[in-house]
Amino acid sequence: MRIPGQVFWLTGLSGAGKSTLCRLLVERLRTEGRSVVMLDGDELREVMAAEHLHTRADRLDLTLRYSKLCRLLTAQGFDVAIATIGLWKEVHAWNRAHLPGYVEIFLKVPLEELSRRDPKKIYERARRGELKNVAGVDLEVDFPVAPHLTLDHQAGRSVDMAFEILWEKLQQHKTP
Repeated sequence: MRIPGQVFWLTGLSGAGKSTLCRLLVERLRTEGRSVVMLDGDELREVMAAEHLHTRADRLDLTLRYSKLCRLLTAQGFDVAIATIGLWKEVHAWNRAHLPGYVEIFLKVPLEELSRRDPKKIYERARRGELKNVAGVDLEVDFPVAPHLTLDHQAGRSVDMAFEILWEKLQQHKTP
């Protein structure tokens, strides 16, 4: 019998550092000999030809597809680290019910900091009225009620330090 893998679901608004921390997590898991697949929301959007889907209903449907892909991969014994906004209560509930070993990691970063970072100029374009349905701005999201782990933003904290804090929290966390 194949042992199912584990899902590490990194969630937060655009610019929170999901992809960066996810890459570091994948590297660390691989150094421990784990077979891990990284999924990134931006890349998945492209693969699934969903770059233009941004309403709540579209995003919910797309994120549930990500969840089902995670289930498929974990059933084959892979760990999955996924970086996606995925801030929908329906997704959180589905993941907890259907993904054994699911760990929800919420990157909690204030909107002011996200607007300052704004690597894709999403918040700037939303302020100018060029973008609609921006998660956390004009599109309401469901922040996790009880994530397994929360990493709060701290001014001046390096990416490496943030990752080490996340890794330490993961080591202390018992898989659900």
